[in-house]
Amino acid sequence: MKALTATVRLQLHSDFTLDDAVPLVPYFARLGISHVYASPILKARAGSRHGYDVVDPTQINPELGGEAALLRLIAALRQHGMGFILDTVSNHMAVGGADNPWWQSLLAWGRRSPYAEFFDIQWHSADPLLAGQLLLPFLGSDYGQALQNGELPLTFDATTGVLEVAHYDHRFPICPADYGQILSHSPQLQDLAQHFTALRGSAQPLIDAQALHAELARRVNAGTSLEPALAAFDSSSEQGFHRLHELLERQSYRLASWRTAADDINWRRFFDINELGGLRVERSVVFEATHAKLFELIERGLVDGLRIDHIDGLADPRGYCRKLRRRVDSLLAARPVEAAVEHFPIYVEKILGVDEHLHQDWLTDGTTGYEFMNQVSLVQHDPAGEAPLTELWREVSERPEFEEEVRQARRLVLNASLAGDCESVAQALLQVARDDLMTRDLTLGAIRRALQALVEHYSVYRTYINALGRPAEDEVFFQQALLAARQTLGEADWPLLTQLEQWLGGQRWRSLPPGRERKQLR
Repeated sequence: MKALTATVRLQLHSDFTLDDAVPLVPYFARLGISHVYASPILKARAGSRHGYDVVDPTQINPELGGEAALLRLIAALRQHGMGFILDTVSNHMAVGGADNPWWQSLLAWGRRSPYAEFFDIQWHSADPLLAGQLLLPFLGSDYGQALQNGELPLTFDATTGVLEVAHYDHRFPICPADYGQILSHSPQLQDLAQHFTALRGSAQPLIDAQALHAELARRVNAGTSLEPALAAFDSSSEQGFHRLHELLERQSYRLASWRTAADDINWRRFFDINELGGLRVERSVVFEATHAKLFELIERGLVDGLRIDHIDGLADPRGYCRKLRRRVDSLLAARPVEAAVEHFPIYVEKILGVDEHLHQDWLTDGTTGYEFMNQVSLVQHDPAGEAPLTELWREVSERPEFEEEVRQARRLVLNASLAGDCESVAQALLQVARDDLMTRDLTLGAIRRALQALVEHYSVYRTYINALGRPAEDEVFFQQALLAARQTLGEADWPLLTQLEQWLGGQRWRSLPPGRERKQLR
């Protein structure tokens, strides 16, 4: 196989599949391309044009031609000695809709689902309306209005035997243990209603529910009417309205307007996109489940390099990259001889700030090149234009420095689309403060102000705190932000900055004895 010298990016989707790329391979070879670099190929949401909204990481996307098409493309590449680099998404999956079986299981069973710990969810909310529930901000209007307008009908899938609430493309499954409440309104299904209700005391409710779903589907498909049960929960009547609301209140989720997401969201998204839910890939079970197909393709010699999407979304990028490197290196020995590689490159999508460098101990081969694109762009700009542009900026904006515009933009994001995320961090820090007699008088309002001031002045994307605190590479950026925040805040809030310096990596949690204090700080 050729050494990695030049790549060509393929954006795959239903109108440009893996098979569509095959006849282009000879042309790429004549151009001197050594590796094809493909967008994500694992199963994405139906109709996806980019592939970053993965719904099932265990299979090749059928819309791209599936595994058979991948094998045909790899065979064509090998004829020209070319390699295959794959884009992969470790940070998130597509949620909402009805495509993601892991997410649907989570909604149906809540914390009893095997996937409850896969997604980054804050189950213990200070909001009494969210106690033990997942906020689902997918409604086009306020919850009460949607209920009143009949926009949340109770429906039945005769193929799977699943009862769910529909809202346009969304499907919100009802917990099977609550089916008895519904089926009791259908005279012919009273016995089955009791069996579903008994799931609450079952030692293996998910397994038992599978047989009950199949039996319910069989009876309905054989002619047993479910209409009386569904009609009893028709929200167009007063009784139906209250029944449906009470049923939904019993679920592991709370349906809400999309407008609530910014302030009340209690799970991590990809920035502020409700349809992309963050994964806890730092957990071994999640890492293995989400990467199993990927590792199989690497071991079979079908993938020769990786590009990791949005590495900074992960809780521990360093730990993830090092773990990934170890696993990949262990797989290389089992590859077929004809697919042997001396080195398997791993690149990360990482936005580097001015004077920032990729941490060498991540054991990756570099970034995807945003900083290089900036350097190329500079070649096309005349340095003499900076002075007149700066003067024009000051005249139009009526602000002396562009940096103030940056701070205002960050402030806007923190108080709007990411307000809920910022509040979660503040609440977590408040719990840390309350656990120490020396800091328990610090208030939530002061923590919010200091935290926001620190973020507003931060010049790089993030820091990489670990058990030993802040790495030396991050310290200069943290101290710069701390100094600038001190100049912004009133003197009364300065003690908070001192505490933030300690809490956010200044104090090594590994140095603390095992117990609540160490756990809270971490």
